[in-house]
Amino acid sequence: MPGLETITRTRRRGLFAKYVTSLVGLVVFVLAVNGALEIWFSYRQTRAALIDAMAEKAEATARRIEQAMTELERQISWTTRASVQTLEQRRTDYTQLMQQVPAISQLALIDGQGREALRLTRAAAPGVGAEFWRDPQVAQAAVTGVSFGQIRFRNGRPFIVVAVAHAGRDPAVTAAEIDLRFLSGLIGDAQAGKVGIAYVIDPAGRLLASSRDSDTLGEDIAGRRQVAALLRDPPQVLAAGQDGDGRAMLVASRPVAKLGWFVLFEQPRSQAFASIGEVLLRIAGLIALGLIVAIIASMVLARRMLVPIDALRAGASRLGGGDFGQRIEVRTGDELEDLSDQFNSMAGQLQETYAGLESKVEERTRDLERSINELKALEEVGRAIASSLDLDAVLPTVAARALEIARADAVLIFSYDPTRRRFDLAEAKGIEAPSDGEAAYASIEADGSMLGDAAQSGQPIAVPDLSAAPDHPLNQLALAAGFAAVLVVPLLDQQGALGALVVLRRSAGDFPDNLIGLMRTFAHQSELAMRNARLFREVDHKGRELASAHDTVQLQAAKLREQTDQLKDWNRSLEERVEKQLGEIERIRKLERFLAPQVAQLIASSDGHDALLDSHRREVTVVFCDLRGFTAFTEASEPEEAMNVLREYHAALGELIFRYEGTLDRYAGDGVMILFNAPIPFADHTRRAVKMAVEMRDALAKLTEKWSHRGHSLGFGIGIAVGYATIGQVGFERRLEYAAIGSVTNLASRLCAEAAPGQIIVSQRAYAMVEDWAEARPIAPLTLKGFSRPIPAVEILCWRETPDADADTNDTRPAASAGRAS
Repeated sequence: MPGLETITRTRRRGLFAKYVTSLVGLVVFVLAVNGALEIWFSYRQTRAALIDAMAEKAEATARRIEQAMTELERQISWTTRASVQTLEQRRTDYTQLMQQVPAISQLALIDGQGREALRLTRAAAPGVGAEFWRDPQVAQAAVTGVSFGQIRFRNGRPFIVVAVAHAGRDPAVTAAEIDLRFLSGLIGDAQAGKVGIAYVIDPAGRLLASSRDSDTLGEDIAGRRQVAALLRDPPQVLAAGQDGDGRAMLVASRPVAKLGWFVLFEQPRSQAFASIGEVLLRIAGLIALGLIVAIIASMVLARRMLVPIDALRAGASRLGGGDFGQRIEVRTGDELEDLSDQFNSMAGQLQETYAGLESKVEERTRDLERSINELKALEEVGRAIASSLDLDAVLPTVAARALEIARADAVLIFSYDPTRRRFDLAEAKGIEAPSDGEAAYASIEADGSMLGDAAQSGQPIAVPDLSAAPDHPLNQLALAAGFAAVLVVPLLDQQGALGALVVLRRSAGDFPDNLIGLMRTFAHQSELAMRNARLFREVDHKGRELASAHDTVQLQAAKLREQTDQLKDWNRSLEERVEKQLGEIERIRKLERFLAPQVAQLIASSDGHDALLDSHRREVTVVFCDLRGFTAFTEASEPEEAMNVLREYHAALGELIFRYEGTLDRYAGDGVMILFNAPIPFADHTRRAVKMAVEMRDALAKLTEKWSHRGHSLGFGIGIAVGYATIGQVGFERRLEYAAIGSVTNLASRLCAEAAPGQIIVSQRAYAMVEDWAEARPIAPLTLKGFSRPIPAVEILCWRETPDADADTNDTRPAASAGRAS
């Protein structure tokens, strides 16, 4: 047929093109994916290598800049030595320093009152202004020892002021103005590459140095993306950015931490990834070669597949025309041959089954009609259940439709009474219903009956021949009424039995499985009707209960309003308590301005805590201690070292002061004054003070040994006195101190001044209060400034603990509490 040949030829060309396109596309896809992955990995490796190399150069350059600035700082600090006494000597040092360090353009000596005492300037320095050293950050040198001023530009050249403080009290400051042009030489030596650049920026984003001569120093480049990221807080390091012309750049940066500067190395992306173009050419060549090979191979394979496919197509056409006797011959040894065998097997099966197809169609038609009738019956029953909750209106419809569908002679529906354990007849079709309820089948006991057995097992019970079945009450009743077979289907729900559906036939015989299943469906409909009726009764009962509960809720609402009023009263009381607690917290904060936290908490929690801080007279133990040789040490040492020694000294003393619950009166450099028995009274205040002093001496002995290894000759002395003093608050509202005034504080200070390094000197009265615990050595009476007669004193050698003595100062807390109570 011409039309069929045209269609076949068109489809053959379509299948051929499909295979060729699929194979070629697969090869091209694989090559393209491989090329893309190779380009991606090459790009990542090249980018990482370039950024790492630039990062190493940036790191090295940042270190060189920091080392250069540190060397400048060291050279400037040489001129601040204490041995220089006159301005002429200082001028000579400044002249020598400027000859040795070309980067210094000006030097100035600023005295302790902030006035310029001396200044040297290079004659060739352009744009030199008066008082170049006036910089808010330069004034910090007197406190920090060294400070760096802000970057300033004159005639396109960057300058920075470095200030170094001299030794001593109210120290003078040497301020040096540094010409930062030497930075360009440092970054130029880093070899940024043929097309790369390197530059340094200050914290404001201005250009301090550049390896490119065309760049303008002092230019604000904070608008560049990589620079703006570095200037954020905290700084963000980007690996990509742009130059002033908007070209994409690879970036590596490192901070000069000491000065807040940043060193950046950049290289254009177009130059960095030039080698990837060669990879693209190689991949394009491979894709072209793979495309040619794939086209040739796909054409050969597609032609070899079309011959068996044509044979299968022709055989399928004959099978479709009803020729079941023909067979398809394909000998390819692959899946196409298996497919032809399956076609041949299917043709044989179709030939065998075609003969009985008409009889099966008639049988299926009868089954379909029966199924339609069953569905109609079920639909009618469903409508009846949905339209009414009255069992008397629903059960007759269920029984009538069950009788019709089952082709039985009678259908009975029983309801179950769980209290009397019996089944009562609710509906009957095909048999006369008893009007007086006295018929034998009107009520059947559950125990020992077929209905009870079915309800207990939950499964239908079918008896095809009642005469051969065991005796049951229902068997006897059915046989007496002329029935020969019975089917009992239980009606159940989650709470138990609801009743039973009984189907009776006058002829004996088995009940088909589909009939039993259909009767179970009718049983489910009956169950639904019974559950709906029971639910209606329960809803009615619940409605009456809800009406009663409504009255109860009204009563509870009245009680709830009363409880709400009570809660409001409690809230007001709680607010008053919270306000009182806030006042207590404020008083604790006030105490913590000058007391240890545990002492402040103790005073705040005690009765009459405000009175404890009022001026009053009390016996106290005063401990005064300081470092020997500290003044000479501060004059010969750098301020930073002196501050480190003081921090270690105060840390060692502070831990012991808080442990023994002493009141730290004041810090005065290396001098420390501690009170005991004020403001919190302790019965053993002198013993606490002496024991603390012994531990302080031991702790400071380790520190002085450590200091001696660092070249510092320092000692530690302590003086302790007991006596009466006037105690209370001094100062003004914004700065309060808790202080003791009296001769006992002067005595402790004078005893401390007489103590040699490592010596603890106590007054005779203080020793009398601790002689049971301390080993001491008498010393000659001391003539002290401010006292008219010699003062007897004792040196404490060590502390001993005896079984009769208290083992720890913490054991004396009851005595302290008793003191407070008194």
